[in-house]
Amino acid sequence: MQFVFMNPSMLALLPLLLFVYIFIRCMLKRKRRDALKFSSVYGLKVVSKGVRKRDMIFTALILLSLLFVIIALADPHIPLAQEKEGVNVVLAIDSSGSMQAKDYKPSRFEAAKNAAKILINSLQPKDYVGIVIFESGATTAAYLTPYKERVIEKLNSLQPKEGRTAIGDGLSLAVDMATSIPNRKRIVILLSDGVNNAGVVSPEEAIQFAKTEGVQVYTVGMGSEERVVIGYDWLGRPQYAELDEALLKKIAQQTNGRYFKSVNERTLSEIYATISQNIKREKELVSIKDWFIILALVTLLIEIYLRYGRYRVIP
Repeated sequence: MQFVFMNPSMLALLPLLLFVYIFIRCMLKRKRRDALKFSSVYGLKVVSKGVRKRDMIFTALILLSLLFVIIALADPHIPLAQEKEGVNVVLAIDSSGSMQAKDYKPSRFEAAKNAAKILINSLQPKDYVGIVIFESGATTAAYLTPYKERVIEKLNSLQPKEGRTAIGDGLSLAVDMATSIPNRKRIVILLSDGVNNAGVVSPEEAIQFAKTEGVQVYTVGMGSEERVVIGYDWLGRPQYAELDEALLKKIAQQTNGRYFKSVNERTLSEIYATISQNIKREKELVSIKDWFIILALVTLLIEIYLRYGRYRVIP
């Protein structure tokens, strides 16, 4: 049987069993020294043999009970044979001004929303999904929930902003949301069509945060085969959309994720469908610490019964 401990640090208490054993042995030796002397050598040998056997069983039961308590404190889990555990999935979507570009139909932002719906609708009932949007800063658009239809309703209402692009803020907030429900696999899917040029959290800090929390990040670069004008400066010169593929690749590589490049609405939808298929679900884990608590109590009760019970089976 395979065990997964949720609090493995508690296993550091196991060496205490040795100290408890040594303590019990010392107490028993002192007790024997203080015992009355027998006038009969034969009687002493018979009783001494029986007492040692009894004390050895009592000591073993006490140590076994303590062992079960320590294992329970470590919170052991075992995988269920058929059930798969749910996954926390957070969609981080760029909502900066460049997402209003029309090279994707009907626009980049609307194409991103449509692709996100494909992934949301493909998730399993036990999966949780949430949405973060980012431009000059990051905002929670839909909290992590198993109710996919509510998330899609919120997604439909979202509109792009006029701000810049804070990839670090978006990733950081998405990682924070993904970790809000513990003991589940955590995935962030970050989409952007720009360069990080705003925000409080740097991309490097956000990457480190994701690595520390064990969050896997898929990144999607939204671009086009040709240069796309997203506006004009005060001199009337065209401003082009710039995609920082190097950063998106770095995020994916350092978090055990994968980078995808989209060039139109069709490839974008295919990418989200592929990501959905790539999400691997582990067998669902169930806690069995209560079993060990019961074993500890039963073992202790047996020790008490044998030591103090009316019907002693040990001489």
